[in-house]
Formats: sequence, C-alpha cells, structure tokens
Amino acid sequence: MASFGWKRRIGEKVSKATSQQFEAEAADEKDVADDDDGNWVHAAKRRKEILLEDLKDEGADLAENRRYREAILKWDEALQLTPEDATLYEMKSQVLMSLHEMFPAVHAAEMAVQRNPRSWDAWQTLGRAQLGLGEIALAIRSFQVSLHIFPMNPEVWKEDLSWARKLHEQQKATKTESVQALLKQKELAQEPIPDYDFESDEIVAVCAAIAEKEKALSEAKTVVIVSASGAVETVTEKDNCPTTPDETLFIRAR
Repeated sequence: MASFGWKRRIGEKVSKATSQQFEAEAADEKDVADDDDGNWVHAAKRRKEILLEDLKDEGADLAENRRYREAILKWDEALQLTPEDATLYEMKSQVLMSLHEMFPAVHAAEMAVQRNPRSWDAWQTLGRAQLGLGEIALAIRSFQVSLHIFPMNPEVWKEDLSWARKLHEQQKATKTESVQALLKQKELAQEPIPDYDFESDEIVAVCAAIAEKEKALSEAKTVVIVSASGAVETVTEKDNCPTTPDETLFIRAR
C-alpha cells in the first residue's frame, strides 16, 4: 500500500512576526481601554487565538521532524481551547497514520469531516486512513467527495483515487479466484462413481478363471499323517477316492 507521510497544509503555518504583532495589539488595547469590559473580552479572545495558532504551528514543526507523539500533545492542548477545529483533527489523523495507528487515525479524520464537511483535505485524509484499514470502498467514496469539493486537485485524482481503484480491482480479482476454487472443490467432491461394466468379456473371463481355481482346490484335500515311529507323511486325497490309513497311524490332522 502507498505510504502517506506527514504533509503541512497550505495556510496552516502562522509566522512568529504575525503572532508578535497580535500580542502587541492586544497589549495596546488593554492599556487604552482598561475600563472597557468589551475590549477586555476582545483582547482575551485575541490572546486565545494567538495561543491556538502557536500550538498548531509548534505541533506542525514537531510533525515535520517526525516527533509525532509530541505533535499530538500540542494539538490535544489546542483542542482543549477549540474542540470544533477541524484542522487540528485532520493534522492529528495524519501523524496517527505515520505511527500506524489506523483506528485512531480514522476516528480523528471522521471528527474533522464532521466539523467541516466542506474540507477537501479532511476527506482526503479520511480516505487515506480508511485505506490503511483495508476499507477500500469507503476510501474511494471519501476521495470522490474530496474531488467533488475541489475538482482541480491533481493529487487526489492521480494518486489517491487511482491507487484505491487499483486495489479495488485486485480485491475483486482475488475474490473471483477464491470463488472459482471453491466451486471446483465442490464439483470434485460431488463427482459420481464411475459406472463399471461388470458384464464385459474381460471381467467374465477373470471370474471364470477364479472359479475354476477354487473348484480345483476344493476337490483336492491334503492330509498330514504322523506314524507311531514319528514319521510325517503328506497325502493328497480325492473326494471320490479317499485314502485309508493303516493300523499303524495314531494321529491324523487336516
């Protein structure tokens, strides 16, 4: 299966200079409108936004350096501030795939598309996570939704969807071969016993020969005679001409 590594999304990174500018503006607003509760709320909100963007950015930097566990901690901290942020879930799903934790990756990507169903990159990440679980049909659907939102994305079309369709064709071919093998085994198991011709000339001749041999053996009987002196004599007798032992015989065994 194709390997999908961490990829920073466009517009995700916020420069430190911009963050510092926001902080300066918030401090100025606090000094100018010290007694204005509305400005206090606005300044607190701005500081929260700055902190959130810093956490996102730090997590992205950690992910680029393959420090995935630390990146997840940063994004989980950011999710405490904004639990509805789809971008955080989408990035978290990416690094979970890099850690080969596919079930949590699918869950994080599903959270992303639930919070922003119009995010093509969230649908793309969900499709990749579904491929990691072997859910090829679901992955194809997710890639198709991503393309529906952003039709001009060559990456989803040429890489993701093309790869998923190739896997789907291979899966269908394997399934067809398995079904054919099972049908063949079933046919072999139900193959009828050959219908032998027991009245053929060859079989009749063999049976006749066996019968003649048995008849000859039954007509000739062998008798073992032991005399008083200990001599042993084997005598073959016929039914119509029995052999009569003399008076010196004391043992007769068949």
